[in-house]
Amino acid sequence: QVQLVESGGGSVQAGGSLRLSCAASGYTASSYCMAWFRQSPGNEREEVAALDSDGSTNYAASVKGRFTISQDSAKNTLYLQMNNLKPEDTAMYYCAADLGVWIGPSHRCRIEYNYWGQGTQVTVSS
Repeated sequence: QVQLVESGGGSVQAGGSLRLSCAASGYTASSYCMAWFRQSPGNEREEVAALDSDGSTNYAASVKGRFTISQDSAKNTLYLQMNNLKPEDTAMYYCAADLGVWIGPSHRCRIEYNYWGQGTQVTVSS
């Protein structure tokens, strides 16, 4: 059974940094997608950053240049380094995993993810 456990959230002032971690277990697929989503009260869930097992990454326009998604395969851990945080980054952040899809010879990440963590709160004050 796939389990995702996030950590690293907290409260910081605008301009500060945080690194979120997502420890994954029970996931043995060689091709996969992992992503960070966030949701704040009254807003829809938003994909912040995604990482494909082929090494490609994708970022929401609102975080590009400030956030970096990465993984440590040996530790089965996904990270989200968040720099220059803004009050609008305040949200619950969720780690997600999915097998993705094959389109011909190419592996692609889907919009929907099958596995989710419980979330970690990030609060940025001005």
